[in-house]
Amino acid sequence: MLAAAIAGLMAVALAVVFFRAGSSRLGAADWAAVRFSATQAAVSALASVALAIPVARALARRRFAGRAGLIAALGAPFLLPVVVAVLGLLAIFGRAGVLNSGLAALGLPQVGIYGFHGVVLAHVFLNMPLAVRMILHGWQGVPAERVRLAQSLGLGPGGVFRHIEVPMLRGVVPGALLAVFLICLTSFAVVLILGGGPRATTVELAIWQAVRFDFDLSRAAMLAAVQFGLCAAAVLLAARWTAPAALGAGLDRPLALPAPGGWRRMADGLVIFVAALFLALPVAVLVVWGVSDLADLPAGVWNAAATSVALALVVAGLTALAVVALASAVARGGGLARMVEAAGMLPMAASSLVLGIGLFLMLHPFVAPSRLALPVTALVNTLMALPFALRLVLPAWRAAELTQGRLADSLGLVGWARFRLAVLPRIRRPLGMAVGLAAALAMGDLGVIALFASDQGVTLPLQVWRLMGAYRTDQAEAAALLLMGLSFAVFILFDSWGRRGADT
Repeated sequence: MLAAAIAGLMAVALAVVFFRAGSSRLGAADWAAVRFSATQAAVSALASVALAIPVARALARRRFAGRAGLIAALGAPFLLPVVVAVLGLLAIFGRAGVLNSGLAALGLPQVGIYGFHGVVLAHVFLNMPLAVRMILHGWQGVPAERVRLAQSLGLGPGGVFRHIEVPMLRGVVPGALLAVFLICLTSFAVVLILGGGPRATTVELAIWQAVRFDFDLSRAAMLAAVQFGLCAAAVLLAARWTAPAALGAGLDRPLALPAPGGWRRMADGLVIFVAALFLALPVAVLVVWGVSDLADLPAGVWNAAATSVALALVVAGLTALAVVALASAVARGGGLARMVEAAGMLPMAASSLVLGIGLFLMLHPFVAPSRLALPVTALVNTLMALPFALRLVLPAWRAAELTQGRLADSLGLVGWARFRLAVLPRIRRPLGMAVGLAAALAMGDLGVIALFASDQGVTLPLQVWRLMGAYRTDQAEAAALLLMGLSFAVFILFDSWGRRGADT
């Protein structure tokens, strides 16, 4: 039932988009937005992955105090609200940022962050850690026996790289490139803040402008249809190329790449230090600058924070219920299992703004969409979180059924009793992580709410953006710091619940 409802909602929303798009034609500015979208996404993906490869390799072959913590911290930018990340980068590279202040003191010309290069910089900041984690998993998947065989054959670092690491990279890098490309293709908040004018406009931003400024719903629908086509093509390519290359079976022993010496050791240390500095410095400066103004935030910011927390909790609850229902149906098997799983993964083919414009077009003839801004935002964020949540929970649920299913059947456990006693202890950890991710991402969303919202139901990311637009930078930085703290807090809340009492 739920799978049918998800598929039906997606189908109707996209059908409305395509139907409304039939009466519109794209102009030169719209095609420029399409080209800019594809170009910035491609360059951002290439830069993110190219920089991630040496970082992942250094982490794979170096052992040092704090390494596990650093690897875990690489997941933080994925939880970081985009508007917070952009404010952190502005604190370093903006007109009044640390870098330009230093250049001005030395009498050197300032650098700009707005435009194409600023968009790419922000995307690299947000997505390089994801690429590092994906590529590092590839290195960790190399059988240790292959490395020992290479050492016994007298292969040096160059030989190990050519014969073992390059084949792994050929399998992992295309998937990482396409994943980052898809994320950058659907980026909205980064381009909204750093785009820098008509020459730096993506399709997502053009959709928002067509609705909010021109109220040209037919043009917005046509742009949404084009964006859906781009996203669908990227998803199909990612589905084809994300599988890593087969490197043979091993005995699951920990991988131990040959420890580098000499200049290679120094290069690895420098790469890790520069990457950590690049990721930590913007956040650190934002914390230092914003903490002093927390007590002076206006009441509107605290009201927006309460709204965002409520929104995140609603999305967390809806995601938990939806992923449990879908994973249960898929894990039981049967003829409809694949169709149910496909329905849960279907939102990956459309961005949140494409779904948002579809729902906007559906609601507009009957009710003012701004009156339903928060419910629609919660619904879209739940749909967009479902594919990630299902990928996290489903393997654990299948393993629980495989190991505990027969015992549960022999005891006559069905329904809630079966779930509570046989399944929940084994899916609790990934379920907590999935729900925490959904809540944190909903907390930082600045896509759908910017399309629907009026002066009522303002969320904290929208409030931060409005403070930036009003040149109240100090308050924007303090509000961004509050947003970052709340985003990490809701994730930790649910992730900690998942870790307590979970089977390890």
